Amino acid sequence: MLLCLLFFANMFLQAQSVDKNKIQPSQDSIKKNVFVKGLANGYIPTKYFNFDLRYLIKYNQFEGIRTGLGGITNDAFSKSVRVNGYTVYGFRDDRFKYSIGSSFRLNEDKNTWLTLSYTDDLQETGSTKFLTDKRFFQFFEPRLLNIDLFHQHVTKTIGLEHEFTNNLNVVSEISTSYIKPTYNYGFVTSNSILNTFNLSTAKIALQWRPFKNGISSETTSKETDNDFPMFALQYTKSFTDVFKSDLNFSKLDFRTIHQIGKKGKSISEITLVAGLASGDIPLTHLYHAYPNNINKETIMQRFSVAGTNSFETMFFNEFFSDKFATLQLKHYIKPFNITQRYKPQLVLITRYAIGDIKEPERHQNVTFGSLKKGYTESGFEINKLLFGFGLSFTYRYGAYHLPEIGDNVAFKFTFNVTL
Repeated sequence: MLLCLLFFANMFLQAQSVDKNKIQPSQDSIKKNVFVKGLANGYIPTKYFNFDLRYLIKYNQFEGIRTGLGGITNDAFSKSVRVNGYTVYGFRDDRFKYSIGSSFRLNEDKNTWLTLSYTDDLQETGSTKFLTDKRFFQFFEPRLLNIDLFHQHVTKTIGLEHEFTNNLNVVSEISTSYIKPTYNYGFVTSNSILNTFNLSTAKIALQWRPFKNGISSETTSKETDNDFPMFALQYTKSFTDVFKSDLNFSKLDFRTIHQIGKKGKSISEITLVAGLASGDIPLTHLYHAYPNNINKETIMQRFSVAGTNSFETMFFNEFFSDKFATLQLKHYIKPFNITQRYKPQLVLITRYAIGDIKEPERHQNVTFGSLKKGYTESGFEINKLLFGFGLSFTYRYGAYHLPEIGDNVAFKFTFNVTL
């Protein structure tokens, strides 16, 4: 898909350059740069609206092929109002999903935005997203192919974003949600067993980059070596009996990322993620460690595409926790300068996860384990061998080493493309 988009984009821009009036080449160059930059950030820009490539086509185990359209208005439409939305259709579950939202700039100097949204879609069970995370785009999302545990949510949200300084960004949000797991599940409470439930939650998140000097927005982003380390902290509170909410729980999430080195040379990256949840918290809002191994018998049957920060040997739905921590260490060897364009890169990787869960018996009709003994895997990637594809090898060892040697091995593709 990426190659096709680039091909047609190039053909379009070449056609535009043949002008009867001999428009200056610099104008064509500007148009091309704007288009390619938009494409690299996952957008096809038009005059007032940027189409979002994230919704064009995807695949997962529950929906099968998922396709649709989405996008956001740009500055030519308004610099103080944004309108965004999407509609997608899953062929396997035969259902439309959609979202619509608007944002209003309250203060330009502090980049303060008020946001309203309504979403009817799916979310991966056990996943956590920080409100301060900027939009992230990949032409190909490898881990998504293998996910099979989702819950449907209908969510109404009002949020406020404010930059206290160039280094400190704070986002708060109040939302109500109707949650319906797509799998057979019951959560035991003091009064009953819930198969579906309503939640009313408040969240506040902050992101601190002590040395930040890059720029970012909804449609463009630029990171520099001085952006590290990054720190993110988020608190979530669910309230009982507020707008008919069924459950009372709280979550505290933390993440830090640090890099040592410079792009084009050797780089070491450290990522620490931790979470703590308490109260009546269902499986949908527990933690997993971002597993990425398919539940199949042989190594080659499990052959797929490695994720960016996922545990490649950990099977999907193998562990859930109400408190956990993961540590990932990556060392990017300086790219092999074989030719000007062909520069494969070796990456050495070690991942560690630890966690636990209270009262696992409250989660009915599902079976999973605990990470209290500590989970370890190590391996390597050789990236950009051919057309952005590479190879990954990871081995599971330590307390959760499995009896069959082959079950501890993950051998996969990697995929990396930079425009």
